[in-house]
Amino acid sequence: MSGQATFSGQAPDADAIEAIARATIARLPVQFAAHLGDIVFAVEEFADDETLAALGLEHPLDLSGLYHGRPLGEKSSMDSGTMPDRIVLYRRAILEEWIETGVRLDDLVAHVTIHEIGHHFGLSDDDMHALEESVPDDSGS
Repeated sequence: MSGQATFSGQAPDADAIEAIARATIARLPVQFAAHLGDIVFAVEEFADDETLAALGLEHPLDLSGLYHGRPLGEKSSMDSGTMPDRIVLYRRAILEEWIETGVRLDDLVAHVTIHEIGHHFGLSDDDMHALEESVPDDSGS
């Protein structure tokens, strides 16, 4: 995929959002990409009520992505038998933000994806921003 994805009058589906996210992951610096193999990646319509309540959020459009798991720096060999880490992107919240902000969909999905990956690595917001800046965009610019 090169540049801004185009959509024929219909909102991008979960597969389109996932394709953008996976393209972003493929462009990550190797030192990050090498530690993402065991993460389960999913795109869902909305966060469920239990997830929203756990985060203190009232509306599903307030959450565009979520990392479920323990950051790499907090893991130990005693973690065997635990559920795999997951990154979930919430399609409807992403689309709402896309419409409201006018940010390119590719850029928005990349931003959310990198933010959630940053949680996997235990990065600060500043570190996440630096990681995002290090990922070349797909537009050739």
